[in-house]
Amino acid sequence: MGVWRDVPAALLPYSYVQAVEAAGGRAVVLPPDPAGAEILDVLDGLVLAGGADIAADRYGAAADPRTDSRPDRDAGEFPLVDADLPILGVCRGMQLLTVAYGGRLHQHLPDVVGHDKHRPDDGVYGSHGVRFVPGSRIDEIMSGDSEVNSYHHQAIADAGRLVVTGWSDDGVIEAVEDPTRRFLVGVQWHPEVDGDVRPFEALVSAAAR
Repeated sequence: MGVWRDVPAALLPYSYVQAVEAAGGRAVVLPPDPAGAEILDVLDGLVLAGGADIAADRYGAAADPRTDSRPDRDAGEFPLVDADLPILGVCRGMQLLTVAYGGRLHQHLPDVVGHDKHRPDDGVYGSHGVRFVPGSRIDEIMSGDSEVNSYHHQAIADAGRLVVTGWSDDGVIEAVEDPTRRFLVGVQWHPEVDGDVRPFEALVSAAAR
């Protein structure tokens, strides 16, 4: 343990950087900054990473006691969604896209599905089956794979203006897209944890066009 462990920091799991680089991109980490959207003018694509819960008031709900939000991240990331860039949302990132598109979240998924397989324990990833809409962007990216990892206690209740293109085997929404955009895809799982660079390759490919 270092002596600076209690100092606020802007951090990102290195697996995201590795996934972007393995996909042929260069990673730039953006700290939360409500006034920082202009930085996107010099970037080619955007990954909205996983992390803390979206604040419930962002979708008109009272906060569940188990909701653990980061209002500073919300304030810095919501303005980025409107950028004319390819966007990949991962876990929290998918939920943020959903709320930005007028959707709502289940604040504690075990209350809805009756089990904790989507986050078996602190720091423990689950695994479950998944199905995709044939011909959708995520179906093309995943090339017929039918299982993904899982680590989340919140999930999409209403996708708003996004199109739902994937579900887990218990009916939880696992993928969303905006087919009117060059590339805007959200996934509920963590491909970077399993070293699956395909979603990142799709993002980099869209950014190169």
